[in-house]
Amino acid sequence: MHAAVFLDRDGVINENKADYVRSWEEFTFLPGVFGALHRLAESDLIIVVTSNQSAVGRGLVSGDELEKINRRMIDRIHREGGRIDAVFCCPHRPDENCTCRKPQPGLLLQAAERFDLDLTRSYVIGDALCDIAAGLAAGCRPILVLTGLGRQELVRLKAQEYDGYHVARDLREAVEWILDNHR
Repeated sequence: MHAAVFLDRDGVINENKADYVRSWEEFTFLPGVFGALHRLAESDLIIVVTSNQSAVGRGLVSGDELEKINRRMIDRIHREGGRIDAVFCCPHRPDENCTCRKPQPGLLLQAAERFDLDLTRSYVIGDALCDIAAGLAAGCRPILVLTGLGRQELVRLKAQEYDGYHVARDLREAVEWILDNHR
Protein backbone atom coordinates (compact mmCIF):
# COMPACT_ATOMS: atom_id res chain seq x y z
CA MET A 1 0.00 0.00 0.00
CA HIS A 2 1.09 3.54 -0.76
CA ALA A 3 1.05 6.69 1.34
CA ALA A 4 -0.31 10.00 0.06
CA VAL A 5 -0.33 13.70 0.65
CA PHE A 6 -3.80 15.21 0.27
CA LEU A 7 -3.74 18.92 -0.50
CA ASP A 8 -6.63 21.28 -0.21
CA ARG A 9 -6.62 23.69 -3.16
CA ASP A 10 -7.90 27.16 -2.22
CA GLY A 11 -5.78 28.65 0.56
CA VAL A 12 -3.03 26.02 0.23
CA ILE A 13 -2.05 26.04 -3.46
CA ASN A 14 -3.76 29.24 -4.55
CA GLU A 15 -5.28 32.32 -2.96
CA ASN A 16 -8.77 32.04 -1.50
CA LYS A 17 -11.41 34.29 -3.02
CA ALA A 18 -14.41 35.37 -0.94
CA ASP A 19 -16.70 34.77 -3.92
CA TYR A 20 -14.90 31.62 -5.18
CA VAL A 21 -12.29 31.11 -7.88
CA ARG A 22 -14.55 31.18 -10.94
CA SER A 23 -12.01 31.23 -13.78
CA TRP A 24 -8.34 30.63 -14.49
CA GLU A 25 -7.82 34.40 -14.58
CA GLU A 26 -8.82 34.53 -10.89
CA PHE A 27 -6.45 31.70 -9.93
CA THR A 28 -3.29 33.01 -8.22
CA PHE A 29 -0.65 30.59 -6.93
CA LEU A 30 0.60 31.27 -3.41
CA PRO A 31 4.30 32.09 -2.95
CA GLY A 32 6.55 29.06 -2.55
CA VAL A 33 4.04 26.54 -3.90
CA PHE A 34 6.10 25.47 -6.91
CA GLY A 35 9.22 24.78 -4.89
CA ALA A 36 7.25 22.85 -2.27
CA LEU A 37 5.50 20.72 -4.87
CA HIS A 38 8.79 20.11 -6.67
CA ARG A 39 10.26 18.74 -3.41
CA LEU A 40 7.17 16.61 -2.82
CA ALA A 41 7.28 15.28 -6.39
CA GLU A 42 10.72 13.83 -5.68
CA SER A 43 9.21 11.55 -3.02
CA ASP A 44 7.32 8.29 -3.49
CA LEU A 45 4.16 9.82 -1.99
CA ILE A 46 0.99 9.97 -4.09
CA ILE A 47 -0.09 13.63 -4.39
CA VAL A 48 -3.83 14.26 -4.49
CA VAL A 49 -5.79 17.52 -4.39
CA THR A 50 -9.07 17.20 -2.48
CA SER A 51 -11.28 20.26 -2.61
CA ASN A 52 -14.78 21.36 -1.65
CA GLN A 53 -16.09 23.28 -4.66
CA SER A 54 -19.65 24.24 -3.73
CA ALA A 55 -19.53 27.03 -6.33
CA VAL A 56 -20.51 24.28 -8.79
CA GLY A 57 -23.55 23.26 -6.75
CA ARG A 58 -24.47 26.91 -6.27
CA GLY A 59 -24.44 27.44 -10.04
CA LEU A 60 -21.59 29.97 -9.88
CA VAL A 61 -19.08 27.83 -11.80
CA SER A 62 -19.81 25.04 -14.26
CA GLY A 63 -18.30 21.61 -13.81
CA ASP A 64 -16.50 22.11 -17.12
CA GLU A 65 -14.97 25.39 -15.96
CA LEU A 66 -13.82 23.79 -12.70
CA GLU A 67 -12.20 21.00 -14.72
CA LYS A 68 -10.43 23.58 -16.93
CA ILE A 69 -9.12 25.46 -13.88
CA ASN A 70 -7.83 22.25 -12.30
CA ARG A 71 -6.26 21.06 -15.56
CA ARG A 72 -4.40 24.36 -16.01
CA MET A 73 -3.29 24.24 -12.36
CA ILE A 74 -1.88 20.72 -12.84
CA ASP A 75 -0.18 21.69 -16.12
CA ARG A 76 1.51 24.72 -14.55
CA ILE A 77 2.65 22.69 -11.51
CA HIS A 78 4.11 20.05 -13.85
CA ARG A 79 5.93 22.72 -15.89
CA GLU A 80 7.47 23.98 -12.64
CA GLY A 81 8.74 20.49 -11.72
CA GLY A 82 5.92 19.44 -9.42
CA ARG A 83 3.39 16.67 -9.66
CA ILE A 84 -0.32 16.21 -8.94
CA ASP A 85 -1.48 12.62 -9.39
CA ALA A 86 -5.21 13.31 -9.16
CA VAL A 87 -7.83 15.88 -8.19
CA PHE A 88 -11.01 14.92 -6.33
CA CYS A 89 -13.63 17.65 -5.88
CA CYS A 90 -16.92 17.78 -4.05
CA PRO A 91 -19.31 19.96 -6.10
CA HIS A 92 -22.13 19.84 -3.53
CA ARG A 93 -23.54 22.65 -1.41
CA PRO A 94 -23.20 22.25 2.37
CA ASP A 95 -26.96 21.70 2.77
CA GLU A 96 -26.84 18.62 0.51
CA ASN A 97 -25.20 16.60 3.31
CA CYS A 98 -23.11 14.43 0.96
CA THR A 99 -20.35 12.14 2.17
CA CYS A 100 -17.69 13.68 -0.07
CA ARG A 101 -17.79 17.21 1.33
CA LYS A 102 -15.10 17.84 3.91
CA PRO A 103 -15.24 17.48 6.95
CA GLN A 104 -16.56 14.10 5.80
CA PRO A 105 -13.70 11.85 4.62
CA GLY A 106 -15.37 10.75 1.37
CA LEU A 107 -12.87 12.33 -1.03
CA LEU A 108 -9.97 10.79 0.89
CA LEU A 109 -11.67 7.39 0.87
CA GLN A 110 -12.29 7.63 -2.90
CA ALA A 111 -8.62 8.38 -3.49
CA ALA A 112 -7.56 5.58 -1.12
CA GLU A 113 -9.56 3.10 -3.14
CA ARG A 114 -8.25 4.34 -6.47
CA PHE A 115 -4.57 4.38 -5.44
CA ASP A 116 -4.51 1.55 -2.84
CA LEU A 117 -3.53 3.96 -0.08
CA ASP A 118 -2.69 3.35 3.55
CA LEU A 119 -4.45 6.34 5.10
CA THR A 120 -2.68 5.86 8.44
CA ARG A 121 0.61 6.64 6.66
CA SER A 122 -0.89 9.56 4.70
CA TYR A 123 -1.07 13.31 5.33
CA VAL A 124 -3.69 16.01 4.80
CA ILE A 125 -2.61 19.62 4.27
CA GLY A 126 -5.33 22.23 4.57
CA ASP A 127 -6.13 25.72 5.75
CA ALA A 128 -9.49 24.96 7.39
CA LEU A 129 -11.00 23.02 10.25
CA CYS A 130 -12.91 20.89 7.72
CA ASP A 131 -9.60 19.70 6.22
CA ILE A 132 -8.24 18.74 9.63
CA ALA A 133 -11.49 17.01 10.59
CA ALA A 134 -11.58 15.02 7.32
CA GLY A 135 -7.97 13.97 7.82
CA LEU A 136 -8.60 12.84 11.39
CA ALA A 137 -11.79 10.99 10.37
CA ALA A 138 -9.84 9.09 7.69
CA GLY A 139 -6.97 8.25 10.04
CA CYS A 140 -4.46 10.55 8.32
CA ARG A 141 -1.95 12.93 9.86
CA PRO A 142 -3.38 16.43 9.29
CA ILE A 143 -1.38 19.63 8.93
CA LEU A 144 -2.95 23.09 9.17
CA VAL A 145 -1.15 25.72 7.10
CA LEU A 146 -1.46 29.35 8.17
CA THR A 147 -2.03 30.58 4.63
CA GLY A 148 -5.55 31.17 3.30
CA LEU A 149 -7.98 30.84 6.20
CA GLY A 150 -5.41 29.08 8.38
CA ARG A 151 -4.80 31.72 11.04
CA GLN A 152 -8.49 32.23 11.84
CA GLU A 153 -9.17 28.49 11.59
CA LEU A 154 -6.41 27.79 14.12
CA VAL A 155 -8.41 29.82 16.63
CA ARG A 156 -11.48 27.66 15.88
CA LEU A 157 -9.49 24.44 16.20
CA LYS A 158 -8.14 25.51 19.58
CA ALA A 159 -11.58 26.69 20.77
CA GLN A 160 -13.09 23.33 19.82
CA GLU A 161 -10.15 21.56 21.50
CA TYR A 162 -9.01 19.62 18.44
CA ASP A 163 -5.71 17.82 18.75
CA GLY A 164 -3.69 15.42 16.67
CA TYR A 165 -2.68 17.92 13.97
CA HIS A 166 0.52 19.75 13.13
CA VAL A 167 0.71 23.48 12.28
CA ALA A 168 2.97 24.82 9.51
CA ARG A 169 3.51 28.35 8.27
CA ASP A 170 2.84 27.42 4.63
CA LEU A 171 2.94 24.56 2.12
CA ARG A 172 6.73 24.62 1.94
CA GLU A 173 7.07 24.16 5.69
CA ALA A 174 4.38 21.43 5.70
CA VAL A 175 6.16 19.52 2.93
CA GLU A 176 9.49 19.74 4.75
CA TRP A 177 7.84 18.40 7.94
CA ILE A 178 6.32 15.51 5.98
CA LEU A 179 9.60 14.63 4.28
CA ASP A 180 11.38 14.73 7.67
CA ASN A 181 8.75 12.53 9.35
CA HIS A 182 7.59 10.13 6.62
CA ARG A 183 8.70 6.52 6.95
